[in-house]
Amino acid sequence: MNQMPQDELSYNVGKKPGTAPQAAKPDGHQSLLPSSTTGERKIEHVRLCLNEEVGGSGITSGFEHYRFRHNALPEMNYDDISLRTVFLERELRTPLLISSMTGGSSSTGAINARLAEAAERRGWALGVGSIRAAVERSELASTFQVRDRAPGIPVIANIGAVQLSYGFGVDECRRAVEIAGADWLVLHLNGIQEVFQPEGNTGFASLLSRIEQVSRALDIPIGVKEVGWGIDGETASRLYDAGVAFVDVAGAGGTSWSQVEKFRSSDPVRRAAAEAFADWGIPTAECIAEVRAASKHGALIGSGGLRHGVDAAKALALGADLAGFGRNLLGPAVESEEALDHALAQVELELRTAMFGIGAPDLAALRNTPRLIKH
Repeated sequence: MNQMPQDELSYNVGKKPGTAPQAAKPDGHQSLLPSSTTGERKIEHVRLCLNEEVGGSGITSGFEHYRFRHNALPEMNYDDISLRTVFLERELRTPLLISSMTGGSSSTGAINARLAEAAERRGWALGVGSIRAAVERSELASTFQVRDRAPGIPVIANIGAVQLSYGFGVDECRRAVEIAGADWLVLHLNGIQEVFQPEGNTGFASLLSRIEQVSRALDIPIGVKEVGWGIDGETASRLYDAGVAFVDVAGAGGTSWSQVEKFRSSDPVRRAAAEAFADWGIPTAECIAEVRAASKHGALIGSGGLRHGVDAAKALALGADLAGFGRNLLGPAVESEEALDHALAQVELELRTAMFGIGAPDLAALRNTPRLIKH
């Protein structure tokens, strides 16, 4: 996600983002967002994602087309189930990722801090929002500096890939990594959003060669992600061939950034046109299956519209190495530390229970299960 208004954030956990992890409000809960509208884009994005219907319409993640075949006699102990994994040579306690969402203002920086602390406690990987603003304005760097709050987990820095067509290069990407103290860098693809964004940049010509240049030049793994419309198998193959270390499909079924920008726009033509793209994109489940078929060993993150740990289990069984959650965690993160912890714990519980229900003691067994059936 890139970033988001809300005049008095009147958010209830689970209200707009869907059916993902819900938690009771603790006493004395206070929003991390300011009570007044600033017009600042990153805060606008957060508020719109919490308060407006910004999910795709007429399209789903595709996970509902898959079902696990129950195993009544799993011949294993629930307490022996392991979620441990290795991704890009980094050990993780879970195969779960808090996807790139925000940063760039004091309020959104506080959200990043809370996300980082929760990810560290529970062993999730963490992405931060686009760091372009901090590269251009050093006073914003602190809003992305999460390493001190998450010293033991992988952190992913994030830059819009299209910025490579507008003056960003290896040095700027390296600076983004330094600001976040990141282990990896992801370049996000968001062409449809850029069309409808008032400040949009749409120079996507010759972008693959620029991505390749950065991938070959930096000494850390470079990935590429979509923002909610998906990456297909053929595109993923071209990215892997260009030296990209990992792909995050970020498929359709969750947040639609054309819908987000529709709410931001004051241009009636663009607002009306954005509505035509409410069902645009490739369902996440389809993306994961395609990319894994195209590349048996390429590092792969499955994100986009995951609602709960059962969806995460399906993503992993389809071939993803990590399962990413974004907007469904934003509300709990804004609400309180406790709400966010409850949300992450719920995803883990659902994932473990799904594994128990099919007799998969670890992630290798889950990824090779014959019990995921398409119906």
